[in-house]
Amino acid sequence: MSQISPEKPSLSSQAATKSSWLYAFWKFSRPHTIIGTTLSAIGLFAIALSQIDRFSPTDLQLVLWALIACLCGNVYIVGLNQLEDVAIDRINKPQLPLASGELTRRQAQAIVVITGILALAIALWQGRWLLATVGLSVIIGTAYSLPPIRLKRFPFWASFCIFTVRGAIVNLGLFLHYQQRFGQPVQVPAIVWALTAFILVYTFAIAIFKDIPDLEGDRRYHIRTLTIRLGQQAVFKLARWVLTLCYVGMIAAALFWPAIAAEANAIVLVVSHAVAIVLLWFYSLRVDLANKHATGTLSYAQFYQLIWRLFFLEYLLFPIACLLR
Repeated sequence: MSQISPEKPSLSSQAATKSSWLYAFWKFSRPHTIIGTTLSAIGLFAIALSQIDRFSPTDLQLVLWALIACLCGNVYIVGLNQLEDVAIDRINKPQLPLASGELTRRQAQAIVVITGILALAIALWQGRWLLATVGLSVIIGTAYSLPPIRLKRFPFWASFCIFTVRGAIVNLGLFLHYQQRFGQPVQVPAIVWALTAFILVYTFAIAIFKDIPDLEGDRRYHIRTLTIRLGQQAVFKLARWVLTLCYVGMIAAALFWPAIAAEANAIVLVVSHAVAIVLLWFYSLRVDLANKHATGTLSYAQFYQLIWRLFFLEYLLFPIACLLR
């Protein structure tokens, strides 16, 4: 009697499986947050360099390890949130890999545990300011998603978690980490305070913006977002005015805060943020909130992507302004 051995997977099928898994992992990491974390780590490094007017190729190791630690912490935070929100995401964000079944729960748990440990271990090795940055971010991210605390249930605390991490902890912590490793006195310059204030307010707008299309799932699972309480249109207008305040405030700081003019190119800051206001209002007036995904004058999803692109832009504009001072 002959034996027929099972056919081994072809190299092409193995490659396709690996590619599919990597794409699922990329979606699981929430790419817009990964891009934001990457740009903030590199942008703050450039601002720190502009303060000391020197550069050595060995300095690249400093930003590389800080970036890896922050990215691991980022994946831990967004991954934990998805693990706790599978049922909600099947309604609000069915394209996410856990909600769609592209990743199993066990795979997601492994990713979250490994990235969390790596983030803290690398930060501990690199120094106290990076450990404080990553450690506080991980603690707040855990409290945001994980029962019994689960701060995301409450509009104020949900927004507080997001803008505290993105606005204050990341900007101040990373800058102080770079400054300490450069052997400089620990002191936050005016331009970093300006960036921190801008991102604090901006991320508050993002925090309330992101819940606008999630009305159905959040209502079903008793997540009391600001959109549930005030309605989509009211929250959209509120967030737009908050963003406008960010840009107007930055223009005023560049014009009337002498320390900013001494540390950065005020013309770059004024012109770029004036253009950003125009773009914000031009596209916001074309948004159709009833159109979540598809075509229309402008879908909410498209406008939300624009908001994130404008956010990313700040970590290019501030370093450029500092380097051109």
